[in-house]
Formats: sequence, C-alpha cells, structure tokens
Amino acid sequence: MITKRIIPCLDVKDGRVVKGTNFEGLRDLADPVEMARYYNAAGADELVFYDITASAQGRTIFTEILTRVAKEVFIPLTVGGGIRSLEDFDRVLKCGADKVSVNSGAIRNPGLIRQAAEKYGDQCVVLSCDVKRVDGQFILFAKGGRENTGIDALDWMVQGVQNGAGELVINSIDTDGVGGGFDLELLDLAASRVKAPIVASGGAGKQEDFAELFSHPGMDAGLAAGIFHTKKLEINTLKQYLRKNGVEVRL
Repeated sequence: MITKRIIPCLDVKDGRVVKGTNFEGLRDLADPVEMARYYNAAGADELVFYDITASAQGRTIFTEILTRVAKEVFIPLTVGGGIRSLEDFDRVLKCGADKVSVNSGAIRNPGLIRQAAEKYGDQCVVLSCDVKRVDGQFILFAKGGRENTGIDALDWMVQGVQNGAGELVINSIDTDGVGGGFDLELLDLAASRVKAPIVASGGAGKQEDFAELFSHPGMDAGLAAGIFHTKKLEINTLKQYLRKNGVEVRL
C-alpha cells in the first residue's frame, strides 16, 4: 500500500517564514533554515518551500536562502515561486530542489509544463493551483492569490496533468489558515477529474482533519503550515494517530 505523506510548507517572504489567513494578513514566524532543520528531524515526509512574493514582484526566487534550506533536509524538497522558464527550473534544481512547483508561470505560458516534463521528467513538475469560489464556481488565482484569472480551476488541473504535471498541489484560498478542515468539496471534484497524485493544502486545524482527508479517494498527501509551525500538532504525533486509525504512513 502506498503510504500517505505529511508535508509542512514554508511560505517565505523577505527571507522569513510567514503565515496568514485566506492568503492575507501575513505574520512573521521563523527563520526558514532553522525550520527546515526542525522538520527534517520531526518526521516530515517532504518539505515545500514557496517564495510567495516572487511572482507578484516579477522576480526570480531567492537562491541563497533556498540553497541553505536544501542543505538542511534529506527528504524531498519541492520549491516554487517566480518559476517562469526552464532556466528557472534549472536554477532551483541546482540549488537542491527535487521537484519544482509552478503556478503563475504556467498560467502565463501553459507550454512550460510540457517543456519541463520533457526535459526533467514529469515526476519533477508540480502544478500548484490556488483556488477560490467565485459565484459558485472554482476559479484559478495567480500571483499568490492576488489575481483572478477567470479560468475554471478544475479544467486547468486536467489540462496541466495532460501536459505532463506529475503532481497537483491544490491550495484552497477559502479554507487557508482557517483551521476548519480541508476543502473536501474541491478536492473530491479534482480527484474525480485527474489521476495524478493530489496534495491537499489549506484548512488543517487538528489531527482529525487529516484522517478525514485520507478517507477520501485520491488524496495522496496533506500539506499544512500554521498547525505545524506553531507546534499545535507535532508531525510524529499526527502520524501515530493516523496509523492507529488505519491510515498507512511512514513512521
């Protein structure tokens, strides 16, 4: 049986880990290098590093701090933020990333996913989707949730997987930072449309939220930030709970 993954996420702004609610009200939390070291030892299955203002500011990712983070972890590292070209893929992979997450760059240039998958393999290409309900429809947002693209998010996920994305990270803006549970309506619709691994993001508030997530078909991983950063929930404690409740995880 394939084990379910628990993935903490470092949202980095100006060299610091931050956290907000519904993608707004960011507050400073920690040093990303120290936090990466902590999660490497804490039982995380993977680590995600997002330079959350790179796309909005039209710049490339901060490579110096990314390189320092990569040296601290011996688990798979996914990196995103300001990825607009194959050169950007190459840059972060050389810094130590195992997978590259693309969002706004793929919206601007949908061919980027196929180009990257052909060059690096689809297992390296992660399509990150920031999604919000607008008039009852799931709409794709860009630039860290700041820009409504008008694109149907579910159609976009299907297209991305067809183009070669090996994994989907689905970020629900509606549930982000609220702590009321994952956006299961959105996630179930996505799982019914695509066959790629799905990483669910946004809304985890307690260990039961992860158990509920993994009771739904097609969910491969749960990603969270605030609940882990504040140590409200320790990853090893969560994994022990999940194992006792019949969810296969790596201990």
